[in-house]
Amino acid sequence: MVIGITCYPSAGGSGIVATELGQQLARKGHEVHFISYAIPFRLDKYEPNLMYHEVDTTAYPLFKFPPYTLTLAAKIAQVARDYKLDILHMHYAIPHATCAYLAKQMLAELGNHTPKIITTLHGTDITLVGQAPSFYDMTRFSINASDGLTAVSNYLAEETKEVFNLKKDIQVIHNFFDSERFQPGMCECLKSDFVKKDEFLIAHVSNFRPVKRTLDVIDIFEKISAEVPAKLMLVGEGPETVLTRRQIKKKNLEDKVFFLGNQNRVEAVLPCADLFLIPSEEESFGLAALEALACGVPVIGTSGTGLVEVVDDYVNGFLLPVGETSSMARAALSLLNNKERLSEFKKKASENALKKFNSEKIVTQYEKYYEDILNA
Repeated sequence: MVIGITCYPSAGGSGIVATELGQQLARKGHEVHFISYAIPFRLDKYEPNLMYHEVDTTAYPLFKFPPYTLTLAAKIAQVARDYKLDILHMHYAIPHATCAYLAKQMLAELGNHTPKIITTLHGTDITLVGQAPSFYDMTRFSINASDGLTAVSNYLAEETKEVFNLKKDIQVIHNFFDSERFQPGMCECLKSDFVKKDEFLIAHVSNFRPVKRTLDVIDIFEKISAEVPAKLMLVGEGPETVLTRRQIKKKNLEDKVFFLGNQNRVEAVLPCADLFLIPSEEESFGLAALEALACGVPVIGTSGTGLVEVVDDYVNGFLLPVGETSSMARAALSLLNNKERLSEFKKKASENALKKFNSEKIVTQYEKYYEDILNA
């Protein structure tokens, strides 16, 4: 198949999944074309069968802001025509599925072959952007205009149907990880680079948006470090980075917390961690949690979110209500104070992740879905 993929190229779950999906499809012999304003976050090396097409942003005095959606639609149409794309796989309903629909109409008007549009919903495109009054109708239209629709979790699929009163079928295809990259013990550094011999290493990875509740991460860690020797490793950057640093200073934790900023290869450091904290208010799936589990790191997260499909409660982590930082800290300490239990949770973390979310299993599901849509 010849597949076009559009995603946000930044360090977020949707962009990471879209990039790694394209890489896996290319390795299986499909021809993959990425179409975006920048090279996707994890597209960091040459791979056969994989190409990138940059979208130009036009500067014109009449436009107060560069019309990215229009130039994206034009670029999608151009790539679809030049390379005879079978599938346009859009990650996020707006603006990407909207642009794909416009590109398809342009191609049809000129009598060109038109690819099928498949839209994957990742979470914030539904829970935040899509529910905004100014975007609601456009989001619903873009979803319904897609030939195929997938969601990264049952949780998100049900929420989408409820929010938009949809009758359209949504295929649930979970996120996945590359088992060659994410493995226990594959750390490219030494744990001693971060902590002393008798200290635990706690990790958090996110884009530091308010929904990730990074201040809760600091609160949980403060309670943990009051009971056991520990350090906190923070990976990522975003709107709440400054607030998070301020909270760390306020609680006198500066000597126990260190920032690594954005990292292209979190698998280089994640296996060194003993626990992973993800107390998010909303998670449609929780890719960061999955990557931690794949590295053999148990997860402390929130119930009532998509994390329930990723973390096996009381098996490879604990899920507790949003905001209950004291309960989360107690759950963490129940593992850190019991070496045998912690070791068992680590073992189950990597085993269950590999069994349920390995790339071969999930990418095959995407291939099957592509074929179903093409043959519909």
